[in-house]
Amino acid sequence: MRLFIGLMSGTSVDAIDAVLVEFVGADVQVHAVHSQPWPPSLREALLNLSQHTREQSILHDIAILDIRLGELFAEASLALLEKSQTPREQICAIGSPGQTLYHHPDGTPPYTWQLGDPNVIAQITGIPTVADFRRRDVAAGGQGAPLVPAFHNAHWRSLDENRVIVNIGGIANISVLPADENQAVIGFDTGPGNALLDAHAYQQQHLSMDKQGAWAATGQIQPSLLDAMLADPYFAKPAPKTTGRDYFNLDWLSCHTLGLSLHAQDIQATLCQLTISSIAQAVLPYAPQRLLVCGGGVHNPLLMEGLAKLLPDCVVESTATVGIDPDLVEAISFAWLAQRRLDKQPSNLPSVTGARQAVVLGSLYI
Repeated sequence: MRLFIGLMSGTSVDAIDAVLVEFVGADVQVHAVHSQPWPPSLREALLNLSQHTREQSILHDIAILDIRLGELFAEASLALLEKSQTPREQICAIGSPGQTLYHHPDGTPPYTWQLGDPNVIAQITGIPTVADFRRRDVAAGGQGAPLVPAFHNAHWRSLDENRVIVNIGGIANISVLPADENQAVIGFDTGPGNALLDAHAYQQQHLSMDKQGAWAATGQIQPSLLDAMLADPYFAKPAPKTTGRDYFNLDWLSCHTLGLSLHAQDIQATLCQLTISSIAQAVLPYAPQRLLVCGGGVHNPLLMEGLAKLLPDCVVESTATVGIDPDLVEAISFAWLAQRRLDKQPSNLPSVTGARQAVVLGSLYI
């Protein structure tokens, strides 16, 4: 039995998910799950940093956050083991993607930066830790993201139908899985998922999130604002492409709402439609028969109903229908990536990230 811990704290920064998982062939066996809330002060510090431009960031603050996040990831891992009464000696490795602070793969030079020091995780837990997955792909000429399409391809590709997996986290990303096994997998970030919805809800309502889209449902979509936001060059940019909170944030929103007299709830409704429209716009060219949704957005009825409306020829449903809790898909994916690293197997998909070659991802800290 080979047990792995997968961690995930996405761009929504709502909680750290830890999952204890075993991979038996194509089967995924989840043994235990733990969700660790972010301490409010730490979450606010991270969101403030990611909201700033890179030039305004203070190195000291980033260094401190790197250690604190490592401690938090370690705590989540140990809490998972305690809950499941699993001895740490039984764990092969922890897979930690870290928390992305800045992601700039198209720069000169390109870079991506994740926080959550894996040295700290390995030291506190006493468990080998695989981390720093993205930079090797960037070094090979890729975007460093999304990385989960490799897991989607290994477990959910079907020879009977074209499928698209969409993860609606802070940023939304898709994996295109053609039924034709001779066609390559494609994947990319479509744009904002929950990031703008959450940031605007916090700014206007002091809510950590707009739960189930309840506030957005009270507003009216503003077509002119929606069209202006969808005109952002990112949406028309060809794949491979990735983005993050350092691009789609409140500063970006302010540029579009400056000088407009709009009710806050109408802006929220329009942001919800932005997520729906940008995902649908990205998915439609691939004409899938099935859209499998994971991430926090699966719990937002407005998002799910909106996607079903714009994709009438496609079944839109949760990944729960194919056997994996939609809230755990990414954490499980990084447990799988950690296993691939231990087995010295390549785990990026050049057709997704644009890398020049397939490479082994992640560094091992023991």
